[in-house]
Amino acid sequence: MGVENEWITSSQAYRNALQENMSASQSTLLIPFYVAVTSAAVLSIQLIVDAYNSRVNLSVRSAADEDVNARHGSNTSIAYGVKRQMTSMGGCTIFWFKAAKLLGCLSLVGFTVATLVYCKERHSEIKTDESLFVQMTTQFGYKEIHHLTGGSGLSTTQWCQIAVLTTYVYASVLALTAAGAPPRQRLHADRHLATVLLITFGVFAYRNVWPLMTFTERPLDCTGGWLLWIKLAILGIVAIVIPLLTPRVYVPLDPKNPAVEPNPEQVASLLSLMLYTYLDPFIFKASRDPKMLRDELPPLADYDYTANLVKRSFKYLDTSSGARKGHLFFSLMRIFRREYVILSTMLVIRVFVSFASPIGINQLLQYFEKQGEGVYVRPWVWILWLFLCPFIVSGVMQWYTYIAGAVSVRIKGIITQLVFDHALRIRMKAVPSDAQANSERKTSGSRSTNSSTNIAEDSAAVRGVDHVGKLNNLVTSDLNNIRDGRDFLLLFLMAPLVIVLAVCFLYVILGWSALIGMIVMVLGVPVTGYIANIIQNVQVERMKKTDSRVQLVSEVMGVLRMIKMFGWEAKINAQLAEKREEELKYIFKHQMLRICNGLISYLIPLSTMIATYSVYTIIMKKQLTASTVFSSMAVFDMVKDQLHSIYHMVPLCVQAKVSLDRVAEFLHESELLDEYEGGQNSLKSSAAAFSQRLAMGDFIGFRDASFVWSKRSGASSTPSQLSFRLRIDGELQFKPGSFNLIVGPTGSGKTSLLMALLGEMHFVPTRRESYFNLPRAGGVAYAAQEAWVQNETIRDNILFGSPYEENRYKQVIYECCLERDLELFEAGDNTEVGEKGLTLSGGQKARITLARAIYSRAKIILLDDVLAALDVHTARWVVNKCLQGDIIRGRTVLLVTHNVAIIEQHADFVVTVTSDGRVAGQETSMNAIFKEIVGGKVDGKNDTTSVVLEEVVHTKAATSNRETSSGKLIVAEEVAEGRISWKAVKLYLYSLGGPWLWLVFIGGLLICDLAITMQTWWLGHWASQYDIKPPGEVNAPRYLTIYWILLLVILIPYSTAYTFFQIGTIRASRAIHKRLVESVTGATLRWLDTTPTARVITRCTQDIRAVDGPVSEMLGWQTEMTVTMMVKFGAVILFTPIFVLPGIAVGVLGGWCGTVYVNAQLPVKREMSNARSPILSHFAAAMAGIVSIRAYGCQVPFKLESMKRIDRYTRAARTFQNLNQWVGIRIETLGGLFAAALAAWFTYHQDLSKPNNIGFSLNMAVGFTSLLLWWVRANNEFEISGETILVHNLERIQDYLSIEQEQKATSAGVPPAHWPSSSEIRVENLSARYSVDGPKVLENVSFKIKPGERVGVVGRTGSGKSTLTLSLLRCIHTEGSIYYDSIPTSSVNLDILRRNITIIPQVPELLSGTLRRNLDPFDEHDDATLNDALRSAGLFALQRDNDDVRITLDSIISNAGGNLSVGQRQILALARAIVRRSKLLILDEATSAIDYETDTIIQASLRNELPNDVSLITIAHRLQTIMDADKIMVLDAGRIVEYDTPSVLLRKDGGLLKSLVDESGDREKLYAIAGGKAERTSS
Repeated sequence: MGVENEWITSSQAYRNALQENMSASQSTLLIPFYVAVTSAAVLSIQLIVDAYNSRVNLSVRSAADEDVNARHGSNTSIAYGVKRQMTSMGGCTIFWFKAAKLLGCLSLVGFTVATLVYCKERHSEIKTDESLFVQMTTQFGYKEIHHLTGGSGLSTTQWCQIAVLTTYVYASVLALTAAGAPPRQRLHADRHLATVLLITFGVFAYRNVWPLMTFTERPLDCTGGWLLWIKLAILGIVAIVIPLLTPRVYVPLDPKNPAVEPNPEQVASLLSLMLYTYLDPFIFKASRDPKMLRDELPPLADYDYTANLVKRSFKYLDTSSGARKGHLFFSLMRIFRREYVILSTMLVIRVFVSFASPIGINQLLQYFEKQGEGVYVRPWVWILWLFLCPFIVSGVMQWYTYIAGAVSVRIKGIITQLVFDHALRIRMKAVPSDAQANSERKTSGSRSTNSSTNIAEDSAAVRGVDHVGKLNNLVTSDLNNIRDGRDFLLLFLMAPLVIVLAVCFLYVILGWSALIGMIVMVLGVPVTGYIANIIQNVQVERMKKTDSRVQLVSEVMGVLRMIKMFGWEAKINAQLAEKREEELKYIFKHQMLRICNGLISYLIPLSTMIATYSVYTIIMKKQLTASTVFSSMAVFDMVKDQLHSIYHMVPLCVQAKVSLDRVAEFLHESELLDEYEGGQNSLKSSAAAFSQRLAMGDFIGFRDASFVWSKRSGASSTPSQLSFRLRIDGELQFKPGSFNLIVGPTGSGKTSLLMALLGEMHFVPTRRESYFNLPRAGGVAYAAQEAWVQNETIRDNILFGSPYEENRYKQVIYECCLERDLELFEAGDNTEVGEKGLTLSGGQKARITLARAIYSRAKIILLDDVLAALDVHTARWVVNKCLQGDIIRGRTVLLVTHNVAIIEQHADFVVTVTSDGRVAGQETSMNAIFKEIVGGKVDGKNDTTSVVLEEVVHTKAATSNRETSSGKLIVAEEVAEGRISWKAVKLYLYSLGGPWLWLVFIGGLLICDLAITMQTWWLGHWASQYDIKPPGEVNAPRYLTIYWILLLVILIPYSTAYTFFQIGTIRASRAIHKRLVESVTGATLRWLDTTPTARVITRCTQDIRAVDGPVSEMLGWQTEMTVTMMVKFGAVILFTPIFVLPGIAVGVLGGWCGTVYVNAQLPVKREMSNARSPILSHFAAAMAGIVSIRAYGCQVPFKLESMKRIDRYTRAARTFQNLNQWVGIRIETLGGLFAAALAAWFTYHQDLSKPNNIGFSLNMAVGFTSLLLWWVRANNEFEISGETILVHNLERIQDYLSIEQEQKATSAGVPPAHWPSSSEIRVENLSARYSVDGPKVLENVSFKIKPGERVGVVGRTGSGKSTLTLSLLRCIHTEGSIYYDSIPTSSVNLDILRRNITIIPQVPELLSGTLRRNLDPFDEHDDATLNDALRSAGLFALQRDNDDVRITLDSIISNAGGNLSVGQRQILALARAIVRRSKLLILDEATSAIDYETDTIIQASLRNELPNDVSLITIAHRLQTIMDADKIMVLDAGRIVEYDTPSVLLRKDGGLLKSLVDESGDREKLYAIAGGKAERTSS
């Protein structure tokens, strides 16, 4: 009995010990149960919350359900219910996947029950006696003893299985809920089910799969036998496979406005998202079809629409939307905080997983060194590790790039729209600051005789004068810089984390010597900081120089027609070249600093590695082994890559910060209109002011108010600032519902009065009761003095967003006298007017602008001198039919005009503005006002008749537009197809330099890469010496010395190669820019008319930027990657020749992927590039007509159009980003397979006695595979990079180098030095046309102008007046002969011819800067000459010596003369023409916007002060302007019908000129002028 009790006691103790061990192994089985319990608790809370919310919205949902039932009927069949459920779940595919998941969960329940039964049967077979206990122990081993129980009840295993069974039952319930519950509950159930199943799979994989990867462990759940592996397979399917393959349900961002067709990425499965297979159909289609259209791109996801991005972001960015002023970076981080949290997580995962390769190499090499003895993990695990870890790293980084690319595209769209919205609020006529004005005077004080003086210095000093150029730079260069700095997390998160983990890893395998190496690395940090500071300073200066060049380019392109007509091309090219040189100097500095960055990024980690190995071998007296060397080298390479990334990212982050600061400066420092100043508070005050104005009713006017163009205008203003001030003393109230007239001399402030009403000027109250009011409730329409038209059809310009009403539209066309004009266009009102209305004459543009105002429903119409461009008949028609017509009746009209006589009888109220900007009188009687204006010299009958109808500029209405009935004028930008053209590549390669440059560059890189490879092999060789020699005999200093020598061999050729290469890139940048500028400035006017200016500016900005940076960088990168990869592949083949075929196969497959990728990318990228120009064009058009846009209150439609154009760009850009990830993950997978295959070969088919050679080969293989992707990308990104197709940039530049050119200058075209000594013009049988195959506009015209003769030219619309002037300048295709001073003009170089003929167009074009620069842009004359020209042009007659706003040579002119009236601009243009002292002067409606008194003074000045040998051709509407001419030419239909002296033509019965004079109200005066001229001539 005692023995038996002793046996029982010992047996019980043994059993308890086994139970404890058994419980430890079984405890992990309870984890899924705990997760299920937690899930159930959380799910219950969520369902309670949903139930409460659904009760709140019960009535709404019930109504919706009733509506659904009404639409679908009362069908209650099971089939219909299933179909409806499928639809609600997102389709039958998702439904069947969920059904499969439910079936899998139920299968797990069944198999778990079977496991329980199996365990119970096994338990019943076991007896409790000692022999049986021992038998069981020996038979089943330790893993089976958990079946033993000390008594009745369930075993621990059974309890664990019951817990697992409970988990599976809960999962089945969740699967059933996910398949049949309402949407909200389905979503909760799906998430909980995925969590429970995934954790359960992880537990079972850890318990049963991991032991199979070791030499010593066994699976823990093998009691279930084959049931275990069935359950594990099913669990893997339902936990991993089905969730990865199940398509996602499309969830619209705005449920009220779901997308018609969601983007594939919104419904793709998780596996498809990870591998980007949802792009396969598009990629293979695009790769086969290079002509893929824009509409064939994947649709834009609703969360990428600009409108939705604006809603998401503007509350943090736009001060007018309530955002607080702050740095844009932090605002952007707040907007995209979720995305950047994900990016940070991806980088952390990437960092930890990236250490798998060094660990794998270390463990494999240890296995080789130990010959497999004492190894815990099987070698195939590390081989698989070498494949899977790079694959995971690739997937993580591709996902990082995917999100980062999406964020960058969104940020680009947001900032573009933000800049546009803000531009609609800025004040366009801000004056320069005192400092800038002083700079102007200082510049003018040191005048240079060099004709290449930089004309952009003045414009750079003018603040806010070139908004278009600045906006272009902000949304191109600066946004590209911001995009380049998007990966700042690599600098501030990934790099520090890698370095910290590297130190830990190295410390484990190298001991404290790793800390010495890190100290060396830290000592290099100040050097990097110093260089970063230099880079920032250089980048700031570089952007300033780029700004200066871009502003100059923008300005030159805007006035290129004037430059060509003046023959200034060569001088302008020289100035642009000078600006380019200043920019290139800083670009070269920047590139050289980048070379220094590269050298430091290589030197510091190598110094770290050398210091570490030196301490480890010499001081610590440790032995280097292959596993230590090559695993630590892999880590050192990672550190080197991170340092290289730091030095690469530092300049990019600096550039991004500089550009962000520039954008912030524009947003926060630009002067806004008064109603927008102060952000949200200002809007509230504006709302209060608006409410106060509503109380005024229909009051339109001012009370004790003064206005200036800028807040900066004040007492401290200098004369150069033109600080004009408009003053209204007392009360000025316009008469509502009546015709109000505003008159005054040129430059008095008539337009400013309208601008003040519109809020464009800064309001300066003079008293507490000061105010002004313009009721906008009924709408305001505005017709500017400089007619503004959009690059749309005539009809679209008139409608301006209003609905089309046929009767009203036809009535407006009739009243604005446009019927005949439309008949001249083959496409009628569907004719495109071209950029800036190139197809229209000045009068046609003015009448279209008037028609827009009249067609609108606005109650108040502001008209700024719309009659100036019209002849008397058209003007009378417009006044009688339009301004007194039915459509305008009852509306308030404010008209500014000089043509007082024709409108005086219709005016109900007249306001007079004096020359000093004061409102002098308000009258209802016209006579007193009129006499004051003209000095009482002209009576009320004077209508100063002008000629019949204005000229059609270039007569394109009747010529070029007949070429197509569609009315299209602007040529669509050509889209190149297929791969890169050799012509485009040759353009750049030949510009780089000759073969010596490539020899030095490639030779240096080859020597460098061979030395790097030799370094790696040398370390392995050093480590192998410890295996064949005692440690004391290994000469460590010798090996370190040779290693240092190899380092010097690397540094010297690398720096030399890249220095030569950068010199070549600067040479190429200079040459390509020069050729592009010369080609554009030498283009024909016809080409300029059909090419939008924004497109030309894009070539000179965006495409040139690509040449300056990305093209050279990608070319250098591609060359370096090619050489490096060849060297590494050669090293692998040297030690493992059998891998030559797999290596070639990997290269071929990688090349095939790259080919498919590029073929698919090219049409996408070209669409992406072409989508940028319309955005810039929209910017330019909006800025040109910003006053009209704000007057009409049409900001919202223009914002919507901007969003539409940004969406077009975003659609292509998002597709581009996704395609980039598609190729990346495939090529990195190929590289991982190659490295893993090489490792497997070494493991199972090679001699393991030389681990150093194996380690070297693995190191080269890993380097080769990582370089493979970069090589493909380098090869592809030479064509496609970031935001531009690099070679497409070159292709577009190449296309612009082959555009239609005017005749180039030759030595034979240089006339004698004395030419022209006479101003005689003889024309014989002249015919002209605007294109080679176009109709003749002039036909067989012959005439002669004697030296010193003054000839007036008149004619009807389309008669050829302006065409004649262009023919004299050889601006169009001509036939016949033109002799200038007895020499045929066809034999004279164009620049010489045009420099000796001066034309003044109707629309004057001025440059930004000082007045001196406008008159004499090349510093060829002294101030006395310039002042004499201003006096002769009549400027001094408009101002007094004590005038506060007196215009002087130091006065600053804003871009296009925006701070001057049109009349003042015409006077300055006339003065510039006088300065040129040409023998032939042509005035083409040059005084149309000048008041009569000033015009009289100008004509008298021209008669008296021009030299007697100067011939003058005058095209004018005012007959009194030309009636004292020596001869008058009358043109009709391109032929001369009359040409003689005025007196002779007035005696000609039935003559056209006689009929015009006889019909005018000035008949007697005109006859008197002609008679006086005849008497003077006879005497």
